[in-house]
This record gives sequence, C-alpha cells and structure tokens, in this order.
Amino acid sequence: MTRYVIDAPTLLHLADGELTVATHHQLVAPVAIRSEALEQLLHDVRLGTRTEQQARQLHTRMTEVKLRALGDRVSRWTASKIAREQDWDTLRDAEYLDVTRLQADALVTVDPRLAAVAAGIVAVQPVENLFE
Repeated sequence: MTRYVIDAPTLLHLADGELTVATHHQLVAPVAIRSEALEQLLHDVRLGTRTEQQARQLHTRMTEVKLRALGDRVSRWTASKIAREQDWDTLRDAEYLDVTRLQADALVTVDPRLAAVAAGIVAVQPVENLFE
C-alpha cells in the first residue's frame, strides 16, 4: 500500500472529476484539508464560477473521499519547524510537507506552486499515480 498526502486543490480535483483512487493507495492529509477545500468552494461561489448548488454537491462528494486526516502535537510542531527552516510566514504548506515526511510516501498535488515549494523537501508525484 502506498500512502499519499493530498492537498485541498487535489481533493477538489478528485471530487469534481468524480475520480476514484486505486484501492491499494491510502490518502492522508492535515486536519485542515476539508476546511481549506470548503473555503475554495466559498470563493468560487462568490466569484460566480460555481453555483451554490454545484458547491454543495461538490462538498458532498469531497467528504466522501476516503482519507485519514492528521493533526497531532508532533505533526503540528514538525510543520512549525519546516516553516521556520523555509522562512515561511504560515503553516499551510508546511503542514502538507510535515504529514508527507511523517506519514506518507509522497505528496500528490495539482497545485504547481505547492509542488515547486515541496520539491527537494519531500517526494512529489503526479496526480495520475493515484489511479494506477
């Protein structure tokens, strides 16, 4: 079994495309993933790129994606350490990298910005790996 960390944009990508992760993979993520994804849906509705009904349906689908959300004391402290080492102002990216370091084989993201900052810190794999 391969364990992959996914981020909120990738969770939305899976739900939006009604994509199914291969059964021999396990998804993990920081506890905040669903809130971050819901914030993106709120943003989309406010911009008019999704209707309220579309956002609600996508929210339902994203909550059906099986993943283990992590956020224990060690994870939070490790994320803080990564953020300090990288001189970042927030923990958002660091939380994904920390969960990858502690609990997974690689980070999978559709976000090119996160993939770029993660490169060299943790293994980064393309989203297609989730389906193989």
